[in-house]
Amino acid sequence: MILSEVQNAISEKKICVLIPTYNNEKTLKRVIDGVLDYTENIIVINDGSTDSTLKILINYSQITVINLPENKGKGNGLKTGFRKAKELGYNYAITIDSDGQHYPDDIPVFVEALLNGKEDVLLIGNRNMSQDGIPKKSSFGNHFSNFWFWFETGIKLEDTQSGYRLYPLHKIPKKYFTPKFEFEIEIIVRTAWRHIPVKNVPIKVLYDPLERVSHFRPFKDFTRISILNTILVTITLFYIIPRNFLNNFKKKSFKKFLKEDVLESDGTNRTKAFSIALGVFIGFSPFWGFHTLLVISLAVLFKLNKVLAFVASNVSLPPFIPFIIAASLFLGTPFVAGDSNILSQDLNFDLVKNNFLQYVIGSAILASTMSVLSGVSAFLFLNKLNPENN
Repeated sequence: MILSEVQNAISEKKICVLIPTYNNEKTLKRVIDGVLDYTENIIVINDGSTDSTLKILINYSQITVINLPENKGKGNGLKTGFRKAKELGYNYAITIDSDGQHYPDDIPVFVEALLNGKEDVLLIGNRNMSQDGIPKKSSFGNHFSNFWFWFETGIKLEDTQSGYRLYPLHKIPKKYFTPKFEFEIEIIVRTAWRHIPVKNVPIKVLYDPLERVSHFRPFKDFTRISILNTILVTITLFYIIPRNFLNNFKKKSFKKFLKEDVLESDGTNRTKAFSIALGVFIGFSPFWGFHTLLVISLAVLFKLNKVLAFVASNVSLPPFIPFIIAASLFLGTPFVAGDSNILSQDLNFDLVKNNFLQYVIGSAILASTMSVLSGVSAFLFLNKLNPENN
């Protein structure tokens, strides 16, 4: 795209550029001047800077400046900028860091990707993390973040930590729970949960140790990010995956759902059979309250079909629990010295507690047996339906 086309598109699509900044006096002017080549729709959020940032910003009367009285973190600055952008009537916001690592001349990359798309999308700049000069901690952190984003959303990206992004302002969540660097993880995960596409676009990156000032605190911020991912993973396992599963089921007939979402999902018949076997094994195991967490985690670890594994694990639905417990106690009887007439007693928690070892051994036998039987049966059934998918 030529410059005039980019400028026109920014105006027509109502795009602004947000620049959160904190003590980046060495690079801030260069970043603002670079963005001004494309637009004056700029909002700078000065997050309580104590250097010469205020003096620099005084020279830019044509842009919107928000001066926060104290530093509260990048996430808080971005939230403030999003609110202001919507107040001013913008539909999209491109965020660019003020530390000089991002090139303003990559703005057309975001604009063109937005124009070429058929729907609203959240775009994240994809940096070349293998190039010389990239700090090892940044590369490791990015791989770490990419994995958990995929686990939480099912979307595979090459870069989830770049702050150079384009946000659809009216599609992202309105309320957030994190104020600092982890905010940029929260917003992309929760936006993806709203079924808004999240994609990468290629950008350049510059890490200049003489100019760049990083406010990332490895221990504190990595801990905050880890806590956030723990919460997001929990929500994913216990709400998002079951919600999506039920929504897909409701939208289709049972036959269509079985065909499209289960039988014709990715993976060979062998993989699908192992997925069912895993689900049944977990479902019959005595891990009450943790079945969903375990089955999804193991399905991801062994690259199995998460939907099939989750469905199969529901053999332990409440109506079946008394029968599973009774069968476990019965199967464990020959291996533990005790009352062999145990099933003539009332089936309650005290019975399980008083015969816990017997119950655990019986559960292992029951889970293993039913897992093998269901896996073999599933493989034979699937192989009959689709013998070429092995």
